[in-house]
Amino acid sequence: MMDYPQFVLPKIIELPSEGVVVCTSPSNIALVKYWGKRPVQLPENASISFTLDLCRTTTSLRYKKRDKTAVDFDFELLFEGKPKSDFKPKIQSFFERVEKYVPFLKQYTFTIETSNTFPHSSGIASSASGMSALAYCIMQLEKKINSEITDAACLQKASFLARLGSGSACRSIEGPITVWGKHQEIRGSSDAFAIKFPYNIHHNFENYQDTILLIDKGEKQVSSTVGHDLMHGHPFSQKRFEQATTNITKLKEILNSGDLDAFIEVVESEALTLHAMMMTSLPYFILMKPNTLLVINKVWQYRKETGAKLCFTLDAGANVHLLYPNSEKDQVLDFIKSELVAYCQNGQYISDKIGLGAKKA
Repeated sequence: MMDYPQFVLPKIIELPSEGVVVCTSPSNIALVKYWGKRPVQLPENASISFTLDLCRTTTSLRYKKRDKTAVDFDFELLFEGKPKSDFKPKIQSFFERVEKYVPFLKQYTFTIETSNTFPHSSGIASSASGMSALAYCIMQLEKKINSEITDAACLQKASFLARLGSGSACRSIEGPITVWGKHQEIRGSSDAFAIKFPYNIHHNFENYQDTILLIDKGEKQVSSTVGHDLMHGHPFSQKRFEQATTNITKLKEILNSGDLDAFIEVVESEALTLHAMMMTSLPYFILMKPNTLLVINKVWQYRKETGAKLCFTLDAGANVHLLYPNSEKDQVLDFIKSELVAYCQNGQYISDKIGLGAKKA
């Protein structure tokens, strides 16, 4: 595991005895996708994402100091008010990875309560919002222990910790647009944490809308973790990583110029390439559903007929994210209600937009 000494907590003088911090952090939707990673939780290519606003996790971290440091971590986990034992191994693994950087974890008993505003494990990045919210909570506790840490350093370390829980989680700490992964044309970019997009963003992207069509709310048959692993030895992996690097260069210019036609081309190509990687891995798998494809074709037809700047993207799942300028909101929502809602499970969709990242609740 690589060393990042800048994130190691300096000597602890005094620990607060007990308390609670409540934080909320959103999901994010990648425009240029990350698919394939190196140990530990490092990306094979840089990615860039819109931070969302309403699709978020709220996490409460209740802490009580123990009489003496324990051998193992001591935590209870409640998801939407109920114990969730199958989440515990992921939290255990996360704590093991971050302990070097936040060495006070074994000195506390924690109660973690978490809830989402959207369905879990359905292709809206619940691990991104969940792990970033927990990492942000831990950093609020660290701020009580180390009052000298700056706000900027706190955000950077929160992103760093979140990555060790779920790679894409590091992109949720800030907004509205973040970059994760070292890229020679993005100043300050790093594999270790995400940064805010450090250049001017054209006003075309202000309040950019993301309406998420819930095509299938069931759990995915192949997890993202497994999917990432299948990029090792994938026949097209190196070309894919090169393509993503080129697309970030393109998108840097597009976000500055406001060229929405070029934006559509990059974003839709990235979405389809992500799923092409899944379909050409061994074992191969398909996360799209028939209604996913029907929606994509409807979007293409609508754009051709109206000249609208609506486009789609996909995460690792069946749901469709519809991205469009705020100026087209009324027309697109009418189109969704009249043409697309029939393809959604129980007619459900979530209207969201780009947002600003994690915050104290």
